[in-house]
Amino acid sequence: MTGPILLAAGGTGGHLFPAEALATALAKRGVAVHLATDERALKYGATFPAAEIHPIPSATLKSKSPLAVAGTLLALGRGLLASLALVRRLKPAAVVGFGGYPTVPPVLAATLLGVPSLIHEQNGVLGRANRLLAPRVTAVGTGFSAVKGLAGPLAAKARHVGNPIRPAVLAAMTPYDSPQAGGEFRLLVTGGSQGARVMTDVVPAAAALLPADLRARLSVVQQARGEDLERAKAAYAAAGIKAEVEPFFADLPARIAHAHLVIGRAGASTVAELSVIGRPSMLVPLPHALDQDQASNAASLAAVGAAEVVNQSSFSPEFVAGRLEILMNDPKVLSDSAEAARRLGIPDAAERFADLVTETAAR
Repeated sequence: MTGPILLAAGGTGGHLFPAEALATALAKRGVAVHLATDERALKYGATFPAAEIHPIPSATLKSKSPLAVAGTLLALGRGLLASLALVRRLKPAAVVGFGGYPTVPPVLAATLLGVPSLIHEQNGVLGRANRLLAPRVTAVGTGFSAVKGLAGPLAAKARHVGNPIRPAVLAAMTPYDSPQAGGEFRLLVTGGSQGARVMTDVVPAAAALLPADLRARLSVVQQARGEDLERAKAAYAAAGIKAEVEPFFADLPARIAHAHLVIGRAGASTVAELSVIGRPSMLVPLPHALDQDQASNAASLAAVGAAEVVNQSSFSPEFVAGRLEILMNDPKVLSDSAEAARRLGIPDAAERFADLVTETAAR
């Protein structure tokens, strides 16, 4: 194989984390990696394992109004021109996209220039950007064994590799430490890369409803938006509950491993990390999503007893308090869920996808 591998990923954790994992796996094989991304990801430049990071103009379609559509198409057009120039200059052996509209210009440029191309679909439903690219690329890697939207000729070019896991997650793979009767119960609450206000609205209030003996056992680590931090901290303090509340945890995989229970959204990276580390969870899929991808992701864990899935409309303080009281008094349920999650994990997904990338580049 000659030339580097060009990765294309948007500036959110859901896209960058699997790209980082693949980059690490390729680097171990002596393959040079470049990253094409939007401006949001530039803050990761110091840590992303790439020879060079190339900002590419892009935009995400957030509205169907003619003005919004025109603006998105204009930005993607600028990105395509920049990507064509970048691919001609780098002469990559392959271009790999990880979903989201920032992936479109570099991968489309590769298809137009005859460069081998791949996409990775992290979710259980083929995303809109990947739906556009899937008919054009050489190969498709999938995070789940079944992906809605991949059928016929598209299914023929797909391979289930799992969701590539970054090194920090692999380092956090430790046996589940089941909560002891009367002992500390460690709860981790996350809301995805942008946080989730509903977690701040519901979980502190739920914890306050617990009986005094359970509140004394509870230790909470919660991700909250910056504007919600003080509200969450005050609620826990008023209930006498030990809590650490921050907008971002750089060591989130280690926090997952330390938790007895995780409450959060059901993004593909979250589901993959819960599976590989092997931790029980209560998942609240993002509602009103056009593709319902998080609902599909969460269903994979629920199907094997690894997670409880709760519609956001049912996610109330009273419901969560009731479930916490049951789980804190019956740790075997959590231990069984942790084992079920672990059996579903694919810790070598990055190596599997790296195999597919190098095979495709050699065609």
